[in-house]
Amino acid sequence: MIVSSTAGELIALAGLAALLAIAYRNPRRAVEGGVAIAAALLVIATGVLELDAARRTVLDLAPVVLFLAFILTISEICGRAGLFEALGALIHGDPVRVFTVAFVIAAAVTSTLNLDATVVLFTPVVVAAARRPGYPVSPGGYACLRMANSASLLLPVSNLTNLLAVPHLELSFAGFALAMAPVLTAVLMVEYVGLRLLLRRELAPSGGCPPPPDAVPSTPTSTPTLPIVPAAVVASMLVGFVATSPWHVEPFWVAGIATVTLTAWAARRGLIAVPDAVAAARPEFSLLVLALGLVVAALSVGALGDAVTSLLPAGIGFVDLLVIAAVATALANLLTNLSATLLVVPLVAPLGDVAVLAALIGLNVGSGLTLSGSLANLLWRRTMAACDAPVRLGELHRIGLLLTPVSVTVAVAVLAVTS
Repeated sequence: MIVSSTAGELIALAGLAALLAIAYRNPRRAVEGGVAIAAALLVIATGVLELDAARRTVLDLAPVVLFLAFILTISEICGRAGLFEALGALIHGDPVRVFTVAFVIAAAVTSTLNLDATVVLFTPVVVAAARRPGYPVSPGGYACLRMANSASLLLPVSNLTNLLAVPHLELSFAGFALAMAPVLTAVLMVEYVGLRLLLRRELAPSGGCPPPPDAVPSTPTSTPTLPIVPAAVVASMLVGFVATSPWHVEPFWVAGIATVTLTAWAARRGLIAVPDAVAAARPEFSLLVLALGLVVAALSVGALGDAVTSLLPAGIGFVDLLVIAAVATALANLLTNLSATLLVVPLVAPLGDVAVLAALIGLNVGSGLTLSGSLANLLWRRTMAACDAPVRLGELHRIGLLLTPVSVTVAVAVLAVTS
């Protein structure tokens, strides 16, 4: 090691702080990529992370990063093809129906595509659907936010945190879904009832305020056509994940085939050019993920890793699982759930699959506690602002603090009973 262990940990912490600052501020792509490369080179050049350990970390993360890039491109093409507008045409009726349909579709989009598609591409559709009849946009907006985190429990591909945890699990794609299905069902019930109660004023027939005089009927005047090819490719991709899982085929292979197919289809129709498809993959974010992996790998062998280890239980009873989920929740809201996943999942993996799944409950559902819990929260806030619907942080945190602990506790209880 070129520097002392203490200096090395300080360097790694500084790198982590820089990467989190970049994630929060969402600067120009060149800046994000440059800071990610600088942080990664720093922990390697100073000897904080041994070269062999760095190489193993990058190789372990490479399949996850490739999948992320492919799924982001797929989501972008689906958006340009009108998939989300077609789904948005289903959102009409009274305030409760608008909220309920938005809630269900947001959960489905998160589970089948990913949470970025929900917060970036589907949220504007929900906001527009609520505005047509003059309803408040916050119920549908919060449905998208909560589902982006909580509904990402179902499939390994629903959230980057799940993908990062999969190498530490002895579950197939279908096995993961079967284990998490009852947990997700319970969480969806808690989230739906909780949001209905917390937003009951906005969901009243008057929506908390009279509709504007120029409000139009809530049923859309024209129904967008569901784009058959994107919908079929996404459905085939999900089937491919299940079919290839027993042979331990990495999801990025299936997602890659789907991406090439959709990109060729969209390019022929003038929906997207190849450079746009590459840009949609957000290569700078892939660099950020790799850099976070290297920095957290360096920190996990030092004092931070020791401190987290000391908080984790040695068993897998209900209370033990609840502690694991609570620690994961706290780390997610301190470091964002992406960084927390890289830190906590390898530490609980020796306890078995159920411990890793409990950690994922904290990392996914628990990340809804505060604005800083996940990058999806930050992206959602920017999306709402771009829709001229700025978020009141007091309301966001009131909902998070009242609803998230209940959802996490219920989810852990169901996991303990069904595992």
